[in-house]
Amino acid sequence: MNNILVTGGAGYIGSHICKTLKENNYIPITLDNLSRGFQESVKYGPFFQGNISNLQILKEIRKSYPLNGVIHCAAFAYVGESVEKPDLYFENNFNETDKFLKNLFLTGGVPPLVFSSTCATYGIPQFTPINENHPQKPVNPYGETKLRVENVIKSLSIEQGFNYSLLRYFNAAGSEESGDIGENHRPETHLIPLAIKAVVDPDFTLKIFGDDYPTNDGTAIRDYIHVNDLASAHLKALEKIKLEERNLVLNLGTGIGSSVLEVVNTVSKVFAQKVKYEIVAKREGDPPILVADNKKAKKELGWGNDLRTLEESVENAVNYLRNKEIG
Repeated sequence: MNNILVTGGAGYIGSHICKTLKENNYIPITLDNLSRGFQESVKYGPFFQGNISNLQILKEIRKSYPLNGVIHCAAFAYVGESVEKPDLYFENNFNETDKFLKNLFLTGGVPPLVFSSTCATYGIPQFTPINENHPQKPVNPYGETKLRVENVIKSLSIEQGFNYSLLRYFNAAGSEESGDIGENHRPETHLIPLAIKAVVDPDFTLKIFGDDYPTNDGTAIRDYIHVNDLASAHLKALEKIKLEERNLVLNLGTGIGSSVLEVVNTVSKVFAQKVKYEIVAKREGDPPILVADNKKAKKELGWGNDLRTLEESVENAVNYLRNKEIG
Protein backbone atom coordinates (compact mmCIF):
# COMPACT_ATOMS: atom_id res chain seq x y z
CA MET A 1 0.00 0.00 0.00
CA ASN A 2 1.21 3.53 -0.78
CA ASN A 3 2.40 5.79 2.04
CA ILE A 4 1.73 9.50 1.47
CA LEU A 5 3.13 12.14 3.82
CA VAL A 6 0.67 15.00 4.38
CA THR A 7 2.19 18.02 6.10
CA GLY A 8 -0.46 20.07 7.84
CA GLY A 9 -2.71 17.01 7.86
CA ALA A 10 -4.39 18.15 11.09
CA GLY A 11 -5.66 21.31 9.41
CA TYR A 12 -8.83 22.07 7.48
CA ILE A 13 -7.78 21.08 3.97
CA GLY A 14 -5.09 18.61 5.05
CA SER A 15 -7.51 16.49 7.10
CA HIS A 16 -9.91 16.23 4.15
CA ILE A 17 -7.01 15.17 1.92
CA CYS A 18 -6.09 12.46 4.45
CA LYS A 19 -9.67 11.15 4.42
CA THR A 20 -9.69 11.03 0.62
CA LEU A 21 -6.36 9.19 0.59
CA LYS A 22 -7.63 6.63 3.10
CA GLU A 23 -10.80 6.04 1.09
CA ASN A 24 -8.62 5.30 -1.95
CA ASN A 25 -6.40 2.71 -0.23
CA TYR A 26 -3.49 4.98 0.61
CA ILE A 27 -1.94 5.43 4.05
CA PRO A 28 -1.83 9.15 4.92
CA ILE A 29 0.94 10.00 7.37
CA THR A 30 0.26 13.34 9.05
CA LEU A 31 3.09 15.64 10.11
CA ASP A 32 1.74 18.67 11.98
CA ASN A 33 2.94 20.77 14.92
CA LEU A 34 -0.69 21.51 15.94
CA SER A 35 -0.02 25.25 16.10
CA ARG A 36 -3.20 25.71 14.05
CA GLY A 37 -4.42 22.20 13.39
CA PHE A 38 -6.37 19.86 15.66
CA GLN A 39 -5.31 16.39 16.72
CA GLU A 40 -8.95 15.24 16.75
CA SER A 41 -8.96 15.81 12.97
CA VAL A 42 -6.22 13.18 12.52
CA LYS A 43 -8.39 10.08 12.05
CA TYR A 44 -7.12 8.32 8.98
CA GLY A 45 -3.51 7.26 9.54
CA PRO A 46 -0.36 7.67 11.64
CA PHE A 47 0.41 11.02 13.27
CA PHE A 48 3.76 12.65 13.99
CA GLN A 49 3.74 15.90 15.94
CA GLY A 50 6.44 18.43 15.19
CA ASN A 51 7.72 21.06 12.79
CA ILE A 52 8.16 20.07 9.17
CA SER A 53 11.80 21.21 9.39
CA ASN A 54 12.61 18.65 12.13
CA LEU A 55 15.14 16.32 10.53
CA GLN A 56 14.90 13.68 13.28
CA ILE A 57 11.12 13.34 12.91
CA LEU A 58 11.45 13.06 9.15
CA LYS A 59 14.06 10.31 9.56
CA GLU A 60 11.69 8.47 11.91
CA ILE A 61 8.81 8.78 9.45
CA ARG A 62 10.85 7.55 6.51
CA LYS A 63 12.24 4.62 8.50
CA SER A 64 8.74 3.45 9.48
CA TYR A 65 6.89 4.41 6.31
CA PRO A 66 8.78 4.45 3.02
CA LEU A 67 7.20 7.37 1.19
CA ASN A 68 5.57 7.13 -2.21
CA GLY A 69 4.49 10.77 -2.31
CA VAL A 70 4.24 14.02 -0.37
CA ILE A 71 1.34 16.48 -0.18
CA HIS A 72 2.60 19.69 1.42
CA CYS A 73 -0.19 21.72 3.02
CA ALA A 74 1.50 23.07 6.16
CA ALA A 75 1.37 26.89 6.17
CA PHE A 76 -0.13 29.93 7.84
CA ALA A 77 -2.89 31.28 5.61
CA TYR A 78 -4.32 34.54 6.97
CA VAL A 79 -3.76 37.37 4.51
CA GLY A 80 -4.39 40.09 7.09
CA GLU A 81 -2.04 38.49 9.60
CA SER A 82 0.65 38.19 6.95
CA VAL A 83 0.50 41.95 6.39
CA GLU A 84 0.78 42.59 10.14
CA LYS A 85 3.47 39.93 10.74
CA PRO A 86 5.40 39.37 7.51
CA ASP A 87 8.46 37.92 9.28
CA LEU A 88 6.30 35.21 10.84
CA TYR A 89 5.01 34.21 7.40
CA PHE A 90 8.39 34.20 5.70
CA GLU A 91 9.79 32.05 8.52
CA ASN A 92 6.89 29.60 8.76
CA ASN A 93 5.78 29.32 5.15
CA PHE A 94 9.02 29.77 3.26
CA ASN A 95 12.03 29.02 5.50
CA GLU A 96 10.41 25.97 7.11
CA THR A 97 9.44 24.59 3.70
CA ASP A 98 12.93 25.21 2.33
CA LYS A 99 14.42 23.18 5.21
CA PHE A 100 11.76 20.49 4.79
CA LEU A 101 12.55 20.02 1.10
CA LYS A 102 16.27 19.84 1.77
CA ASN A 103 15.68 17.31 4.56
CA LEU A 104 13.60 15.17 2.22
CA PHE A 105 16.58 15.11 -0.12
CA LEU A 106 18.95 14.22 2.74
CA THR A 107 16.77 11.37 3.99
CA GLY A 108 16.31 9.52 0.74
CA GLY A 109 15.23 11.94 -1.95
CA VAL A 110 12.10 13.89 -2.75
CA PRO A 111 9.13 11.71 -3.78
CA PRO A 112 6.49 13.07 -6.17
CA LEU A 113 5.33 16.28 -4.50
CA VAL A 114 2.01 18.11 -4.51
CA PHE A 115 2.12 21.65 -3.11
CA SER A 116 -0.84 23.59 -1.75
CA SER A 117 -0.42 26.98 -3.37
CA THR A 118 -2.92 29.80 -3.80
CA CYS A 119 -4.51 32.21 -6.21
CA ALA A 120 -2.99 34.91 -3.97
CA THR A 121 0.20 34.46 -6.00
CA TYR A 122 -1.57 36.24 -8.87
CA GLY A 123 -2.25 39.43 -6.91
CA ILE A 124 -4.74 41.89 -8.39
CA PRO A 125 -6.15 40.15 -11.48
CA GLN A 126 -5.44 41.66 -14.85
CA PHE A 127 -8.22 39.53 -16.33
CA THR A 128 -10.83 37.05 -15.17
CA PRO A 129 -11.34 34.17 -15.13
CA ILE A 130 -7.70 33.68 -14.13
CA ASN A 131 -5.73 30.99 -15.93
CA GLU A 132 -2.35 29.52 -15.03
CA ASN A 133 -0.52 31.92 -17.37
CA HIS A 134 -1.72 35.00 -15.53
CA PRO A 135 1.25 37.05 -14.22
CA GLN A 136 2.14 36.25 -10.61
CA LYS A 137 2.43 39.53 -8.71
CA PRO A 138 1.32 38.93 -5.11
CA VAL A 139 0.22 41.97 -3.10
CA ASN A 140 0.63 40.49 0.40
CA PRO A 141 3.27 38.45 2.25
CA TYR A 142 1.07 35.34 2.27
CA GLY A 143 0.94 35.24 -1.52
CA GLU A 144 4.63 36.13 -1.75
CA THR A 145 5.66 33.23 0.51
CA LYS A 146 3.65 30.78 -1.56
CA LEU A 147 5.18 32.08 -4.79
CA ARG A 148 8.68 31.76 -3.34
CA VAL A 149 7.97 28.14 -2.40
CA GLU A 150 6.70 27.46 -5.92
CA ASN A 151 9.97 28.82 -7.32
CA VAL A 152 12.09 26.77 -4.90
CA ILE A 153 10.21 23.61 -5.84
CA LYS A 154 10.77 24.32 -9.55
CA SER A 155 14.49 24.86 -8.99
CA LEU A 156 14.99 21.82 -6.75
CA SER A 157 13.04 19.65 -9.17
CA ILE A 158 15.58 20.39 -11.89
CA GLU A 159 18.48 19.82 -9.50
CA GLN A 160 17.17 16.69 -7.77
CA GLY A 161 14.99 15.11 -10.43
CA PHE A 162 11.58 14.82 -8.79
CA ASN A 163 8.17 15.64 -10.22
CA TYR A 164 5.74 18.11 -8.69
CA SER A 165 2.28 19.60 -8.99
CA LEU A 166 1.54 23.17 -7.88
CA LEU A 167 -2.15 23.57 -7.04
CA ARG A 168 -3.38 27.14 -6.78
CA TYR A 169 -6.56 27.17 -4.70
CA PHE A 170 -9.31 29.69 -4.88
CA ASN A 171 -11.68 29.88 -1.84
CA ALA A 172 -11.97 26.57 0.01
CA ALA A 173 -15.43 26.01 1.47
CA GLY A 174 -17.68 23.41 3.04
CA SER A 175 -16.95 20.32 5.11
CA GLU A 176 -16.91 16.55 4.78
CA GLU A 177 -20.51 15.42 4.26
CA SER A 178 -20.73 13.27 7.40
CA GLY A 179 -19.75 16.23 9.57
CA ASP A 180 -16.81 14.34 11.14
CA ILE A 181 -14.29 16.97 10.09
CA GLY A 182 -14.70 20.50 8.80
CA GLU A 183 -13.67 24.11 8.83
CA ASN A 184 -12.30 25.09 12.22
CA HIS A 185 -9.90 28.03 12.24
CA ARG A 186 -8.48 29.98 15.16
CA PRO A 187 -9.52 32.74 14.61
CA GLU A 188 -12.17 32.13 11.97
CA THR A 189 -11.88 34.51 9.02
CA HIS A 190 -13.74 32.69 6.25
CA LEU A 191 -17.05 34.03 5.03
CA ILE A 192 -19.30 30.97 5.21
CA PRO A 193 -18.63 29.99 8.86
CA LEU A 194 -18.82 33.65 9.87
CA ALA A 195 -22.16 34.03 8.10
CA ILE A 196 -23.39 30.92 9.90
CA LYS A 197 -22.21 32.38 13.20
CA ALA A 198 -24.19 35.54 12.45
CA VAL A 199 -27.33 33.39 12.34
CA VAL A 200 -26.76 31.27 15.45
CA ASP A 201 -24.95 33.76 17.72
CA PRO A 202 -27.23 36.63 18.80
CA ASP A 203 -24.20 38.71 19.79
CA PHE A 204 -22.35 38.42 16.48
CA THR A 205 -22.84 40.51 13.33
CA LEU A 206 -21.08 39.67 10.07
CA LYS A 207 -18.94 42.44 8.58
CA ILE A 208 -19.15 42.84 4.81
CA PHE A 209 -16.14 44.74 3.53
CA GLY A 210 -17.42 47.15 0.90
CA ASP A 211 -20.58 47.38 -1.19
CA ASP A 212 -19.39 49.61 -4.03
CA TYR A 213 -17.31 47.18 -6.08
CA PRO A 214 -18.02 47.08 -9.84
CA THR A 215 -20.15 43.94 -9.45
CA ASN A 216 -23.88 43.28 -9.79
CA ASP A 217 -24.65 43.88 -6.11
CA GLY A 218 -21.58 45.91 -5.17
CA THR A 219 -19.92 43.20 -3.07
CA ALA A 220 -16.75 41.29 -3.94
CA ILE A 221 -16.98 38.09 -5.98
CA ARG A 222 -15.02 34.93 -5.16
CA ASP A 223 -14.83 31.36 -6.44
CA TYR A 224 -15.87 28.93 -3.66
CA ILE A 225 -14.56 25.40 -4.17
CA HIS A 226 -15.74 22.58 -1.90
CA VAL A 227 -12.96 21.16 0.25
CA ASN A 228 -13.75 17.58 -0.83
CA ASP A 229 -13.34 18.61 -4.46
CA LEU A 230 -9.99 20.14 -3.55
CA ALA A 231 -8.99 16.92 -1.81
CA SER A 232 -9.87 14.74 -4.80
CA ALA A 233 -7.81 17.02 -7.07
CA HIS A 234 -4.75 16.48 -4.86
CA LEU A 235 -5.00 12.72 -5.20
CA LYS A 236 -5.57 12.91 -8.95
CA ALA A 237 -2.62 15.30 -9.36
CA LEU A 238 -0.35 13.03 -7.32
CA GLU A 239 -1.31 9.96 -9.34
CA LYS A 240 -0.87 11.89 -12.60
CA ILE A 241 2.65 13.12 -11.91
CA LYS A 242 3.69 9.67 -10.65
CA LEU A 243 2.30 7.88 -13.68
CA GLU A 244 3.44 10.31 -16.35
CA GLU A 245 6.62 11.57 -14.63
CA ARG A 246 5.98 15.21 -15.47
CA ASN A 247 5.06 18.42 -13.68
CA LEU A 248 1.69 20.15 -13.40
CA VAL A 249 0.61 23.67 -12.46
CA LEU A 250 -3.16 23.92 -11.99
CA ASN A 251 -5.82 26.31 -10.75
CA LEU A 252 -8.44 24.71 -8.50
CA GLY A 253 -11.76 26.49 -8.52
CA THR A 254 -15.28 26.04 -9.84
CA GLY A 255 -15.06 28.71 -12.52
CA ILE A 256 -18.20 30.25 -11.01
CA GLY A 257 -18.11 33.48 -9.02
CA SER A 258 -20.41 34.22 -6.09
CA SER A 259 -20.68 37.62 -4.46
CA VAL A 260 -20.53 38.10 -0.70
CA LEU A 261 -24.24 38.89 -0.65
CA GLU A 262 -25.01 35.77 -2.69
CA VAL A 263 -23.19 33.70 -0.09
CA VAL A 264 -25.07 35.48 2.71
CA ASN A 265 -28.37 34.82 0.96
CA THR A 266 -27.46 31.14 0.52
CA VAL A 267 -26.77 30.81 4.25
CA SER A 268 -30.10 32.54 4.95
CA LYS A 269 -31.85 30.08 2.63
CA VAL A 270 -30.33 27.02 4.32
CA PHE A 271 -31.33 28.30 7.77
CA ALA A 272 -34.60 29.92 6.66
CA GLN A 273 -33.38 32.80 8.79
CA LYS A 274 -31.69 36.13 8.03
CA VAL A 275 -27.94 36.62 8.47
CA LYS A 276 -27.16 39.70 10.57
CA TYR A 277 -24.62 41.84 8.74
CA GLU A 278 -23.28 45.35 8.44
CA ILE A 279 -21.38 47.06 5.63
CA VAL A 280 -17.94 48.37 6.60
CA ALA A 281 -15.04 49.88 4.69
CA LYS A 282 -13.22 47.91 2.02
CA ARG A 283 -9.99 46.18 2.92
CA GLU A 284 -6.96 47.50 1.09
CA GLY A 285 -5.84 45.20 -1.71
CA ASP A 286 -9.08 43.20 -1.97
CA PRO A 287 -9.76 42.65 -5.69
CA PRO A 288 -13.37 43.00 -6.89
CA ILE A 289 -13.40 39.59 -8.61
CA LEU A 290 -11.36 36.39 -8.22
CA VAL A 291 -12.62 33.51 -10.35
CA ALA A 292 -10.64 30.53 -11.64
CA ASP A 293 -10.28 29.35 -15.17
CA ASN A 294 -10.23 25.61 -14.37
CA LYS A 295 -10.13 24.25 -17.91
CA LYS A 296 -6.58 22.96 -17.53
CA ALA A 297 -7.39 21.06 -14.32
CA LYS A 298 -10.43 19.52 -15.99
CA LYS A 299 -8.39 18.40 -18.99
CA GLU A 300 -5.33 17.15 -17.10
CA LEU A 301 -7.08 15.42 -14.20
CA GLY A 302 -10.44 14.41 -15.60
CA TRP A 303 -11.79 16.41 -12.67
CA GLY A 304 -14.28 19.19 -12.20
CA ASN A 305 -17.34 18.14 -14.18
CA ASP A 306 -19.43 17.34 -11.09
CA LEU A 307 -18.22 19.89 -8.57
CA ARG A 308 -20.34 20.60 -5.52
CA THR A 309 -22.41 23.77 -5.51
CA LEU A 310 -22.22 26.73 -3.17
CA GLU A 311 -25.44 25.58 -1.49
CA GLU A 312 -23.92 22.13 -0.86
CA SER A 313 -20.85 23.79 0.67
CA VAL A 314 -23.06 25.81 3.00
CA GLU A 315 -25.22 22.79 3.94
CA ASN A 316 -22.11 20.71 4.75
CA ALA A 317 -20.59 23.54 6.80
CA VAL A 318 -23.82 23.85 8.80
CA ASN A 319 -23.88 20.08 9.36
CA TYR A 320 -20.31 20.10 10.68
CA LEU A 321 -20.94 22.98 13.07
CA ARG A 322 -24.09 21.29 14.38
CA ASN A 323 -22.12 18.05 14.92
CA LYS A 324 -19.51 20.01 16.87
CA GLU A 325 -22.18 21.46 19.15
CA ILE A 326 -23.69 18.02 19.79
CA GLY A 327 -20.26 16.51 20.42
